[in-house]
Parts: sequence; structure tokens; C-alpha cells
Amino acid sequence: MADKKLFIVETISMFRMRYVVEALESEHAADEVVFGLCNSELKEFSQHHVDEVITSEREISQEEYVKLFDVDNDYLKEWTVEQKLEFVNKIDYDKGITKE
Repeated sequence: MADKKLFIVETISMFRMRYVVEALESEHAADEVVFGLCNSELKEFSQHHVDEVITSEREISQEEYVKLFDVDNDYLKEWTVEQKLEFVNKIDYDKGITKE
């Protein structure tokens, strides 16, 4: 089998969120949700994962992977390359997708 490559697959995950707001009018309740989310004061009633959509996929080098890891996880910059590579999902074509 040919050597495997690294691919980054970017997605958008969608959730249906519910909030219950006591108000005089529905428009006031909707405004409270918008402004409450900005202030992190809103209490969530429930959520349901609706879908995950792939927005892009492309091949990357290990060097690109490490640079992107450091950008997206700047609090882990001090980790070794080996530790960072533990977040690569590897396909075992005999068994399916696994995370090693």
C-alpha cells in the first residue's frame, strides 16, 4: 500500500439550541437571546446536534500540521512534535477509522 498522507478536513457543526425566556413579547425574548449570548449570561435550556458539514479538505505536510496545531492550540505550543501528532486520526484500512 502507498504511503499515507495527512489531510485536513474542515467542518461546520450545527446545533439546534433552545432557550426559555420570560418576556412581554416574543421579539423581546429573541433580543434577549441575541444580547444574552454576547454577554454569556443566557442559560441554555437544551441543545441537539443537527449536522456536520464538510467545508473543505486538502492535503497538508507534517510541517503545516505542526504550525496549524500551534495556531489553533496556542496553549500547547510547548508540546513536542510527537505529542502534537497524537491528534492525527489514522485509518486502518483493515478495521476502519481509529484514533491512535
